[in-house]
Amino acid sequence: MRFSLSFLPKENRFFFLLHQSAVNIQAVASKLLDLMENFENVPAKVQEIKDLEEFGDQIIHDITNSLHRTFVTPIDREDILALSGRLDDVVDAIDEAARYTLEYKIVKPTEHAILLSTIIVKCADELELAMSLLSGGKSKLKEILPITVEINRLENEADQAASRAMGELFTNSDVIEILKWRDIYNDLEEATDRAEDAANVLEGIVIKHS
Repeated sequence: MRFSLSFLPKENRFFFLLHQSAVNIQAVASKLLDLMENFENVPAKVQEIKDLEEFGDQIIHDITNSLHRTFVTPIDREDILALSGRLDDVVDAIDEAARYTLEYKIVKPTEHAILLSTIIVKCADELELAMSLLSGGKSKLKEILPITVEINRLENEADQAASRAMGELFTNSDVIEILKWRDIYNDLEEATDRAEDAANVLEGIVIKHS
């Protein structure tokens, strides 16, 4: 699937693509939560997440190409690159966590994994809302700041959830299971870290343009 951007004014292409990237994160996060809550047809579900990850890569490629073809951008091009990169990082972390559930032959997700996936979905929803406001001018830009605060709060919640998960994990005497879940927990937490990074870039954009 490819976008047809010819109908969009050049200054709006970046906002459109960034919003599409956030919408893709929502889809990936939803697939992850479904995987964790309904652990069946795992290969097919993991493949769906991989397909969305590749679609997200296409969006980032389109953003980069548009930057090369555009002399004047609506916001600083380094901010566009940083924001698109952090959004892509969120998807990459989710994709890796999902892939590990298959490759490591996980039998059943833990409650900690389900909780972390739920937090990722909330982060994705906040990112999509923020991206929908990015093109709305100064009045809408100010509405992004409370969203960045909420994403930071969610990231802190994920840190605490991951810490509890790790603490419980290391009471397990099965070293192999410890290693498996350590990687998965790290990737789930990484997804929220990268969401916070995106929020920090958004906060900088708002401050520059307010």
